[in-house]
Amino acid sequence: MPGKSWKPEPAPDLPDGLVLFDGYCHVCSGGVQFLWARDKIQQFSYVPCQSPWGYEIMARYGIDRDFAETFAFVDKGYILFKSDAAIAIMQRLPYWRWASLGWIVPRFIRDPLYDLLARNRYKWFGKRDVCMTLPAGAKARFLTEAPAKQ
Repeated sequence: MPGKSWKPEPAPDLPDGLVLFDGYCHVCSGGVQFLWARDKIQQFSYVPCQSPWGYEIMARYGIDRDFAETFAFVDKGYILFKSDAAIAIMQRLPYWRWASLGWIVPRFIRDPLYDLLARNRYKWFGKRDVCMTLPAGAKARFLTEAPAKQ
């Protein structure tokens, strides 16, 4: 979506720790597997962009369904995009909190670097034919439909 600022937006109805990712992208899927292995307190849940709920979230926040130029992360009632999302996720992991130093670098510098990777991720790293295979025991934390309203 040209001209979109990608600044954090309110998301009070989305679960804290939700990661929206491109399940066909090797980089994104690798990132999810990295998180899965280090998330000992199970604070993250994952929604592939290629799922009904993924499509719904993408439409709501202006992410292109045909070529998602960002992934997203819900942090304390706000949805974050691009480098903001990556930094916020990493600072929640033990031994990776140093990544919060990324906040020192202004978004106008961080996001163009993120965009370079996002634009070229399929060319540089390839694209899966199907959404990533779930790690053992992961099914309950990988969501394809919105949780039922209580």
